[in-house]
Amino acid sequence: MRGQISVWAVLLLIWSVPALSNDHEQTFAAWKTSFVERSVAAGRDEAGLNRLLDGIAPDETVLERDRFQPEFTRPIWEYLQGAVSELRVSGGKKAMQSQKKILDQLEETTGVPAEVITAIWGLESAYGKIQGNFDVVRALATLAHDGRRRAWAEGELLALLTMIENGDARREDLKGAWAGAMGQTQFMPTTFLQYAVDGDGDGKKDIWNSTADALASTANYLLRHGWKAQESWGEEVRLTHAFPYELADDTVLSIGSWAVRGATPIHDGDWPETELGTAARLLLPAGARGPKILVGGNFRVFKRYNNSTAYALGVGLLARALDDKIGLIAEWPLDLVPLSRAQIQQMQELLKEKGHDPGGADGLAGPNTRRALRAYQLQIGLLPDGFASLQMLQNLRVNQIPD
Repeated sequence: MRGQISVWAVLLLIWSVPALSNDHEQTFAAWKTSFVERSVAAGRDEAGLNRLLDGIAPDETVLERDRFQPEFTRPIWEYLQGAVSELRVSGGKKAMQSQKKILDQLEETTGVPAEVITAIWGLESAYGKIQGNFDVVRALATLAHDGRRRAWAEGELLALLTMIENGDARREDLKGAWAGAMGQTQFMPTTFLQYAVDGDGDGKKDIWNSTADALASTANYLLRHGWKAQESWGEEVRLTHAFPYELADDTVLSIGSWAVRGATPIHDGDWPETELGTAARLLLPAGARGPKILVGGNFRVFKRYNNSTAYALGVGLLARALDDKIGLIAEWPLDLVPLSRAQIQQMQELLKEKGHDPGGADGLAGPNTRRALRAYQLQIGLLPDGFASLQMLQNLRVNQIPD
């Protein structure tokens, strides 16, 4: 989740953001006044709001982080290499052992495996070591004033006020990441109010300092978003040559139905009878040349925690490594060059020109873009894996749709 940026990229980023001017500070003060007035009109405590926002100014670093868009998207295999590194796995095993009692209790009461809870803990804060040092009130106020996500940020600020009013945290405790996530498993304020629980029995919900509280809150979140005990989050498969790749991403079928269409476990053997009725969809994170995975409801639960396929795979694969299980067997297509955002945007524009609307040209190869690309690939007789490659962009540039 925390990609590394080169020193030169950081310097360019800093130079590109102007210093805060007096006008900017004045508009920030005007936003604060407006926010307090609107919140008080909606029934919130004026004195509490003023204490919450007292003395803060916009945080330039938050704006830099929010505005930064890397030129190239990071290949998923590079992200997973860091997510499931030897250091993270070895550290996770030690962390699991140190918290064995609470993790065993949570697995028994929620059905969420200890290794899954630990994997999220590891990806979110390096097992509690890196929680973020931003003042989340200041960070969220900065984002609210900036305006791009004002309604969301203001809602999170009001959630922080509720936390203080409930006695869940003091103003000085509210430290976290630049976008407002807090604690050992990085809960947003609204998420805290809905899902945080007391894991150590001391009457508090302290996701910063109590590992038991943080882990119990995470297990509660997963359970309440539909975690199913004893069900795999995903299984790697082999596909037959004639497999209908156009079903990837969107189509939900039983594993038995996928098996009829040519999906078999990559490990030797047939699908267990108990799994044939389980609903799943096909994930092709690197197209037809990379691993193919049937993912089920628990994978969707991972994505509720962080709506990123790479993150969800990171959690699942780190959990397997912590449990000494094999990860993915198929190799990643390391020779593929990642497209820049500008190239993906051009691909989206060309797809739309050819009658396959990707839902906008934002430079991100999301599900709508993959859907449009599969439709185009089917139309011209190519294998419809929906993977945005340089070869497909070149094809779009020169190919004419047949009459």
